Amino acid sequence: MQRTQMIGFLSDRVSTTPFAGRLILGAQDAAAEAGSLLVLLNSGGDPDLEAREVEALLERQVDGIVYAAFYHQVITPPAGLSRGPAVLLDAESPGSGISSVVPDEVGGSRTAVQELLAAGHRRIGFLNNIDDIPATRLRLLGLRQALEVYGVPFDLSLVVDQEANAAGGLAAAIALLTGPDAPTALFCFNDRMAMGAYQAAAELGLTIPEDLSIVGFDDQELVSDSLRPGLTTVALPHYEMGQWAVRNLLEQIASIDPLPPRHALLPCPVIRRGSVASPHSHALQRTGPSHDLEAM
Repeated sequence: MQRTQMIGFLSDRVSTTPFAGRLILGAQDAAAEAGSLLVLLNSGGDPDLEAREVEALLERQVDGIVYAAFYHQVITPPAGLSRGPAVLLDAESPGSGISSVVPDEVGGSRTAVQELLAAGHRRIGFLNNIDDIPATRLRLLGLRQALEVYGVPFDLSLVVDQEANAAGGLAAAIALLTGPDAPTALFCFNDRMAMGAYQAAAELGLTIPEDLSIVGFDDQELVSDSLRPGLTTVALPHYEMGQWAVRNLLEQIASIDPLPPRHALLPCPVIRRGSVASPHSHALQRTGPSHDLEAM
């Protein structure tokens, strides 16, 4: 039962992302509550360095290791993680037997699209990512679920896949907004694509939210809060995921018997700003129920 009161926090590229601070702060606060210190290491995505760093943490007898990915992904964890208590943060590895915590991508997407549906929009374009990662397909699934609840048919022609950055958002938004029967609202894979959608609206002489409503995902505050009007978006629970990862790890450390792995989906709350309004009454016929999904 001897412990070092040290927890390893190993990441692939987390320290280089805009969300690193919240992930690390959540983990650090949870560790401090228990009287433990967080030891931070970053591999930069180098598997050889990563293996050496895991070995170094184990040699220093840390009580357990949190392995953090820089976005939600399915991974093969470093082999050394199986030698002691471990938790995957913003990553999952089915069949590995390691606990994990990730954002509820489907629920967050439903929440985002709900904002547009509740405002009266029925032609909603989706600016999706081209990368083959869980968020790409799960956020599309959340969109489809929200449309189904409101009785709105899914229209594949309203989905455009592009690079998940401002340039990709601009290109995707232009393609949708200049096509026949253009959407009255856009749901964007992330806030950077939403920034591109704002640029597209400006180029086309559309005013947000009077002519076009936009909702993003991530709540990357340097983007979402600086756009005018401010971007309504869905926040990824980085702080809460960091907390959960360390608290679960501490439960494993304190248990005499091995605990079964737990897999948590943490909610993504909506952050309302000024980018959503009802569509013009002549632009759309309301269909389906107008109730709030959260009331169901």
